[in-house]
Amino acid sequence: MTSFYARFREATEANRSLLCVGLDPDLDLMALPDVTVFNAAIVDATKDLVCAYKPNLSFYEALGIDGFRALERTIGHIRAEAPQVLIIGDAKRGDITSSNRKYAAALFDVWGFDAATVNAYAGGESLEPFLGYRDRGVFVLCRSSNEGAGELQDLALADASGGRTLYEQVALRAAQWNTAGNLGLVVGATYPQELARVRELAPGMPILVPGVGAQSGQLETSVSSGLDSDHPNLLISSSRGITYASRRPQDFGDAAREAALRLKERIDHVLSLEGRTWS
Repeated sequence: MTSFYARFREATEANRSLLCVGLDPDLDLMALPDVTVFNAAIVDATKDLVCAYKPNLSFYEALGIDGFRALERTIGHIRAEAPQVLIIGDAKRGDITSSNRKYAAALFDVWGFDAATVNAYAGGESLEPFLGYRDRGVFVLCRSSNEGAGELQDLALADASGGRTLYEQVALRAAQWNTAGNLGLVVGATYPQELARVRELAPGMPILVPGVGAQSGQLETSVSSGLDSDHPNLLISSSRGITYASRRPQDFGDAAREAALRLKERIDHVLSLEGRTWS
């Protein structure tokens, strides 16, 4: 069994890319009304530029059974056309252990995702059903990219932690939970200073960084802040900024490719400035 960290590194090195494209179908924004056809066109246009695709399950659930069928077909298309690329199920599931067993089975056994996002509010013990899939990645929500994230995540703890914030405690505990070497963190590009702090607390762990593009995250600062000492250990994720670069049926695929290429080049430029090269 190949470890998730090994699979993650292989995926980044296959296309020499840290770029993750979010596949979040919104019928009000899509250039085509068919989710399967739309997603396939985005994948075909970007498959040599990315290390991962990240379907956000809420967008498919909102479409009912047709959404689930589209997700199934999208996963199949990625497997066929870009087998070197990871597929991350952006579900942010999290509950007590008995419920998480079913969530983990759904995400990994039924859908076959290579990794999934989860919520650790119920504590480390509750994550065991996810972490038990040692060849799959588990990305714990740590510092989210939304404007109101600090309302709870920046609260200082009053115990013996020395005044650490809640998000810092999540990062620190996640590093302790990572006994199987398959745990990562989610930190938004909208908060690069917090990202640097998370990297300090959780060296050696992959960090999924959403929020570039439509949420106006600080790309260059986030890449340099999140870089690890050995492998970059970053996935820089953009969804709407790439998939909806054009809403015209005749050129949305080309526009998505151009947006993805520009973003990849900006990421690679930061890597170059930091003295990083691909093996």
